[in-house]
Amino acid sequence: MHWGTGLLTGLICAVRFIFENIGNKRMLTINHCSLADDAAYQCVLGDEKTTTELFVREAPVLITHPLEDQVVMVGERVEFELEVSEEGALVKWERNGQELRREETFKYRFKKDGKKHVLFINEATKEDAGHYTAKTNGDQSVAELLVQEKQLEVYQDIADLTVKAEEQAVFKCEVSDEKVKGTWFKSGVEVIPNNRMQITHIGRIHKLVIDNVRPEDEGDYTFVPDGFAFNLSAKLNFLEVKIDYVPRQDPPKIHLDCLGRIPDATIIVVAGNKLRLDVPITGDPVPTVIWTKANQVITELDGRVHIEKHPDHCVFIMEGAERCDQGVYTVLVKNPAGEDRADITVKVVGEYVRLEPYMPTLSLTVSLSLSLTVSVCLSLFLCLPPLSPLSFSSLTAGLGPPLSFCLSFSLHSLGFTGYVLERKKKNSCRWMRLNFDLWKETTYEAKRMIEGVVYEMRVYAVNSIGMSRHSQASRPFVPIAPTSEPTNLTVENVSDTTISLKWRAPEKVGAAGLDGYLVEYCKEGSNDWVPAQQGLTDRNSILIHDLPTGERMHFRVRAINMAGPSAAASLSQPVTIREIVQRPRICLPRNLRQKVLKVVGESVNLLIPFQGKPRPVVSWLKDGQPLNLQDVTVRNSDSDTILFIRSAERGHSGIYQLQVEVESAQDTASIHIQVIDRPGAPVAVKIREVWGLNVALSWLPPKDDGNCEITGYTIQKADKKTMEWFVVYEHCRRIECSVSELVVGNEYFFRVFTENLCGLSEEAAQSKDSVYIQKPGTEYKPPSYKEYDFTEPPKFTRPLIDRSVICGYNATLSCAVRGIPKPKVVWCKNQVDLSGDPRYRMFSNQGVLTLEIRKPSSFDAGIYSCVASNPLGEARSNCKLEVRVP
Repeated sequence: MHWGTGLLTGLICAVRFIFENIGNKRMLTINHCSLADDAAYQCVLGDEKTTTELFVREAPVLITHPLEDQVVMVGERVEFELEVSEEGALVKWERNGQELRREETFKYRFKKDGKKHVLFINEATKEDAGHYTAKTNGDQSVAELLVQEKQLEVYQDIADLTVKAEEQAVFKCEVSDEKVKGTWFKSGVEVIPNNRMQITHIGRIHKLVIDNVRPEDEGDYTFVPDGFAFNLSAKLNFLEVKIDYVPRQDPPKIHLDCLGRIPDATIIVVAGNKLRLDVPITGDPVPTVIWTKANQVITELDGRVHIEKHPDHCVFIMEGAERCDQGVYTVLVKNPAGEDRADITVKVVGEYVRLEPYMPTLSLTVSLSLSLTVSVCLSLFLCLPPLSPLSFSSLTAGLGPPLSFCLSFSLHSLGFTGYVLERKKKNSCRWMRLNFDLWKETTYEAKRMIEGVVYEMRVYAVNSIGMSRHSQASRPFVPIAPTSEPTNLTVENVSDTTISLKWRAPEKVGAAGLDGYLVEYCKEGSNDWVPAQQGLTDRNSILIHDLPTGERMHFRVRAINMAGPSAAASLSQPVTIREIVQRPRICLPRNLRQKVLKVVGESVNLLIPFQGKPRPVVSWLKDGQPLNLQDVTVRNSDSDTILFIRSAERGHSGIYQLQVEVESAQDTASIHIQVIDRPGAPVAVKIREVWGLNVALSWLPPKDDGNCEITGYTIQKADKKTMEWFVVYEHCRRIECSVSELVVGNEYFFRVFTENLCGLSEEAAQSKDSVYIQKPGTEYKPPSYKEYDFTEPPKFTRPLIDRSVICGYNATLSCAVRGIPKPKVVWCKNQVDLSGDPRYRMFSNQGVLTLEIRKPSSFDAGIYSCVASNPLGEARSNCKLEVRVP
């Protein structure tokens, strides 16, 4: 007797191969079985031979770290990573049931690093979305990939321009997508290129170039990207250049006549009073001022003398005038362009001359409303023989840019020549004179005040003798100014009865803040401004309703705060209330321009944007017929339409036509949707010919192709003894094939699966007849022997054992059972069936039964049972599981 494998006549004895003779039995034992041992084995005893076939399977490879779902943007790189239990294991990658292979474009790339396997997808597209599966010979992991459209980003916005006449204006913007196109608008009207206006698009940069800028080119320019709901706006300001000639130098000059003094420039001051000389001067550069008396320069060494120098006037102040102070005072002003001088005679009279007016009294009250009002009561008494009282009315302050302060009073004069007013900041010691000429009117407006600063004011009375002492300072007050006007008022949209306006906040808001905006409109040729809504709006946009169709209307916006309304921001031209007609245009996404494939049961959600004004009329057709809205849902908006099918069926396949119509203009687009399913089984699998160790098979294509092309067939064989099916060929394109390398003495059945884009058919077509492989040149004579009964009831060859595990770590319970027919196995915990519980995984491999408990807790402790049963009986094995908390 000898053993043989395949075509070998003998088998070399080694450590792995052990031959045993026990009575009439002959046994061959193979230790450490490997894939190389997969072959046909033959035992020869004299003239008798027997042959069997050994199938060696790889040990199951488990996935220890599964795939994770990912969400990426279009164009980004995708990495699916998993970890298996053994190094060098084979991993098969699939997408929606189709195997992924390395392509010439290197879109898919596979990497192995020990136990780690990685799938790379370069520059993901919307078509790459789906379910990705990684399979080993004993496990699989599925993850979903979602690919979202990339949002359009603005790298460079359009900037406002201020351009002079005949210059060039360039509006430039940069967006993130090089393929995005757009349209330029001026004040809501599309810009048409001509000799002066050029529109360019190079890569991500869009430009609008205007040559030889004219006044009519001034306005708001907007760039609208196609397919995106936002725009970029900027304003073109036309600058008129005015050239003013400014002399480089101006000789200094003293303007004594503006003081209203007596002709001989003699100043009379009462002894003991203050002497104040204000001399207006001009000159460029600012002249230097020198005061002299009797050819001696006057300095401020004496505490009674103060000299103030200002760009437009100089002041000489002497406290407590004395008889020795009278004389001729000379003021000399000079700069590089020249010099000027003037003589002023000062006469000091005795105290017996009581012609000085008493100081005025000033009281100030402030009331705040939309405009600031300051009331000042001023009273002045003159001591003259005879004594004449002077009365003053209230003083009011009205504010507006520039900030001003208005005084109003009445004077029944008796020798008075005017008033001098001064103001200062509350925390300052320096009073600033408001008028250099004596003020004789009954109202006065003080300008160039700073908003939010606390001020005080006082008044001097002046007659032919001199100035009185100043009045008491007024109560402190704070001027409040209205804001500047709003900016960039533009028309966003116009319909037959409505208009949408938008603007930007004022450049200067001020200390009073901003209460809101007042929007008004009126018809062309009329001055009757009508508020657009009741009260104020705090938004920077408004939609005005119920406007007369076809009328030309003016619009303006004013900012309001507690100081009152600002200047109005108006549109440069009236707007005709009429819908702007824009030709309809369907922006069909790129992925919908080719056939859309969907599997039965999947949802169909197609979002198709479009353009057009007024709101287009949208209609759908399927294969030229009206759409059945009971199976398909359609949702329309002003800018897009959605076709939605909750659960696709094969009847939903066809060509869908979308039509967008505005008045007489229309645009159409077609979308081909094909709903596919798994194919049916092939028809009539036949064994055409048998020769040697080979069999020729043929079949017919299936009656149902699943609504898509058949990509191939999968052929399997099974030995009649075990009826375990093994793959012979995959992806066979023909409807016939030859199966070779069959084992002599075995009887085989064959079956064929159909394959398309959805995968293999659910059922297979099996050959009716079997094929028995005979030895060439001999006729097989089946031996007559009594068939041995191999059936036996279930029996645990290795029972469960008690285990103690740590909480939070996966635990497994294992046992071994045998029985013919193959027993049915049920796992229980405390007599409760665990089938269908996702926390438990059950495995069966060659009679070895395993129960995996995922991350057990103290609740999972208890008595676990494994019950094996077949028609001949039932066996049970129990164990106790203890879960320890670390």
